[in-house]
Amino acid sequence: MGGVAALARELGHQVEGSDQNIYPPMSTQLETLGIALKQGYRPENISGDCDEIVVGNALSRGNEAVEHVLDAGLRYTSGAQWLSEQVLPGRDVLAVAGTHGKTTTTTILSYLLEAAGRSPGFLVGGVAEDFGASARIGGGREFVVEADEYDTAFFDKRSKFVHYRPLVAILNNLEYDHADIFPDVAAIQRQFHHLVRTVPRRGRLIVNGHDERLREVLAMGCWTPLERFGFDVAFEWSARKLRDDGSSFAVMHRGGELGIVEWPLLGDHNVLNGLAALAACAAVGVDVASVIPALASFRSVKRRMEVIGELKGITVYDDFAHHPTAIATTLAGLRAKVGDARIVVAMEPRSNSMRLGAHADALAPSLDIADVVVFLARPELPWDAGKVVAAVRGDARTVADGDALIAALGGIVRSGDHVVFMSNGGFDGAPRRFHAALRDD
Repeated sequence: MGGVAALARELGHQVEGSDQNIYPPMSTQLETLGIALKQGYRPENISGDCDEIVVGNALSRGNEAVEHVLDAGLRYTSGAQWLSEQVLPGRDVLAVAGTHGKTTTTTILSYLLEAAGRSPGFLVGGVAEDFGASARIGGGREFVVEADEYDTAFFDKRSKFVHYRPLVAILNNLEYDHADIFPDVAAIQRQFHHLVRTVPRRGRLIVNGHDERLREVLAMGCWTPLERFGFDVAFEWSARKLRDDGSSFAVMHRGGELGIVEWPLLGDHNVLNGLAALAACAAVGVDVASVIPALASFRSVKRRMEVIGELKGITVYDDFAHHPTAIATTLAGLRAKVGDARIVVAMEPRSNSMRLGAHADALAPSLDIADVVVFLARPELPWDAGKVVAAVRGDARTVADGDALIAALGGIVRSGDHVVFMSNGGFDGAPRRFHAALRDD
């Protein structure tokens, strides 16, 4: 929604908005753009002269602001619908879908198209370091959009991505998530197939060839040329790792080597993200070999293993990972880079699926690589975090709030440690607070 607001501002609209919890980096971006932010979903936060209300999918019937919009007969729409009507017509849309890696892959793809001179528009669910923004209109024909399977709005229960009508769609992976709206993985697969149905036959589907659930989606029907990507040389696009940590790999297309990626990202998951983005570039006519060298300077997205700083030999990271698979793959990439150095994880189970306990059984195994885990189990967490902590392989403990988390970490860390904060929320500003505490100690 912050990206949608930024696009509306770029189109010349006067934009304001409210949210329940406002925190960086998005709040900083919006303030820089001159977009007024108000705390809380209250009717008085909606100016009386608003021409249109764009409603985020976090708001439901019964919400005070929603009820005011309906009672007053105000014009409203969803973020995805607004994008499809105001920004996407006449553009070649490249959509990035998947349970994991959407934001990073969308940013890589936008960066590569920029390197190719295409001046793409984009909308990502984070602040892209290389662009200093989460969205822009762009001057070229392509528009790259992070294509989320979460539902659109309280009045539109379709997945957001069905609004985008892409020419090229990346299907990165598919796992069970969003337990608050999907009863099972089959329900998510049906939504992914709705997306597949919208991709024209002149377009392209770029699909993770290792993912069985995506194969099941395509078995429901596919009308678009398909290219697979992965580590298998039998796929149309494959990667050959040159370093175990994923920081260097050869890009192969139909058996021929196009170039070697040397970049700062880590992990097999990011190798696949980069490979998918390169395949999507090829689908719109980019010479892939010519843009591969640009990835050496790619800076990724804020809060995706973002290094907050290093003090006293301790490196502090801020990461958005909140699904067990993403947690495990992120930590595996870090382990491959740091070797035997200690990895300390500060974890907040904050996503809807996490808070509902949908991933509780898989959470402890996903943390196996960590040496120490400090688990923020707020009193309102509706399931027993103690069982998860007891099942963690390494040293693990719980704390009840952010202050206790910072204090606990202060007594644990030592020079040489890598401290990773993992949450898809504000986390009480814990990564930067801990870094400041190291500096002041």
